[in-house]
Amino acid sequence: MKKRDWKKITAMIVFICLLVPIIFLVFRIINPDPNLPKTQSDYVLMLVQCILGIIALGMPTLISRKLKIEIPSGIYILYVMFLYCAVFLGEVRSFYYTVPNWDTYLHTFSGFMIGALSFSVITLLNKEEKIHMTLSPIFVAVFAFCFSLALGAVWEIYEFTVDGIMKLNMQKYATEAGVLKVGREALIDTMKDIIVDAIGALGISIVGYISLKYKKGWVEKFLFKKNKEQ
Repeated sequence: MKKRDWKKITAMIVFICLLVPIIFLVFRIINPDPNLPKTQSDYVLMLVQCILGIIALGMPTLISRKLKIEIPSGIYILYVMFLYCAVFLGEVRSFYYTVPNWDTYLHTFSGFMIGALSFSVITLLNKEEKIHMTLSPIFVAVFAFCFSLALGAVWEIYEFTVDGIMKLNMQKYATEAGVLKVGREALIDTMKDIIVDAIGALGISIVGYISLKYKKGWVEKFLFKKNKEQ
């Protein structure tokens, strides 16, 4: 019996979930209905997120082929499911507004994933024959934390920039009804995202440090590897 490729199956399901709404969203943007609760900017945001989600879906395969590395099935499936939860459930199905702390859960998880990515990057460099260096577990852990937090900050800059240019609400500075938040309340979403990014990154950094220091093998299952043929 042929073994199922869960990576491809999961990616295909999420691809369809992101593609189908694009057709509806384009139609709704071209033919607005004032009786619907969502505004044009809401539909534009969903469309942008779905398109970016599809692009992001193909990035691991492109990077894997370009850099000749092997991405573990487990971390790939988690990445694909994260896109599904963030884009389809979060934006298209409005979980960001209807499910309490949905954004917080996703940012915490993304901090964990980016931390694992940073461990992979520095581990690959540490094993690269052309680069002569041996890094201590504490340095690798600190790098993973800083790298993860830096990418989280870059994402917030991206959201702020796109919101300003396209008049969207990625940073949730307004309610679903379009009412602008004022003062500290308007900053809560962004600062909370950065804080939970830091918590997720700190968690994987501590686990990674213990794993490397005492050779537990906990993080190795999530690390990228050079293709064996290389």
